[in-house]
Amino acid sequence: MSKLRITYKKSSIGYARDQKETVYSLGLRKLGQSVIKPDNPAIRGMIFKVRHLVVVEEVGDEVTA
Repeated sequence: MSKLRITYKKSSIGYARDQKETVYSLGLRKLGQSVIKPDNPAIRGMIFKVRHLVVVEEVGDEVTA
């Protein structure tokens, strides 16, 4: 299964609370921070909700979180 690198690029200030909570649930706390998450429908849905705030890249299986 592939993995995704999710990078927090734009502040969630001024956006709805559920979007702020989604960014937090992805494990993103500070601007510029990146996390590695498995590529599954739940994570894809969270990314879709905050796609204007994050940048997503596919990474190979050899990368560890």
